Amino acid sequence: MLNLLWCMMMLIGIVYGAFNGTMPEITDAALDSAREAVSLCISIAGVVAFWNGLMRIAEETGMVQAAAGKLRPFLLWLMPGLRGQDRALQYISTNMIANVLGLGWAATPAGLKAMEELARIEGKSGRASNEMCTFLIINISSLQLIPINIIAYRSQYGSVNPTAIVGPGLAATAVSTAAAIVLCKVMDGKRRI
Repeated sequence: MLNLLWCMMMLIGIVYGAFNGTMPEITDAALDSAREAVSLCISIAGVVAFWNGLMRIAEETGMVQAAAGKLRPFLLWLMPGLRGQDRALQYISTNMIANVLGLGWAATPAGLKAMEELARIEGKSGRASNEMCTFLIINISSLQLIPINIIAYRSQYGSVNPTAIVGPGLAATAVSTAAAIVLCKVMDGKRRI
């Protein structure tokens, strides 16, 4: 559906440009955008490699497991149905730690594994469990201490102070995560009534 939407928007833009006689500008804009996209991808690749490497080192040295152990009581309060489900808790912890550090790229594989494990626990009901919904909502709200992506983009586009976003980003994601936790607990309370 989204592909169809994008195709329609591009088609409308091209047809509009053809009727207004601005096809050369459309062609130039498409080529400039493609060049800029490749340049951005190359510059971001270094940042991604660096932070994913740090995350891998943290996993290998046991830092992620230690942090996951500290996160366990919070996760069991948040998702009480996961008592005794150590693999799911480990994947969820790894995902949340990577997200808090702003490493969405490193968080994605752990998030997918967590959802697979939660689906296995749920069985073949075809419905999302409370734990799946809670994990998804918390994952989307994503508290971030260091918004690596935004810092990299701001640096790429010549920001005088690319890290100026850290404070506002932390405040915004703290509020969104708190709202997500409250929503999950309210909905979980309604389900139990």
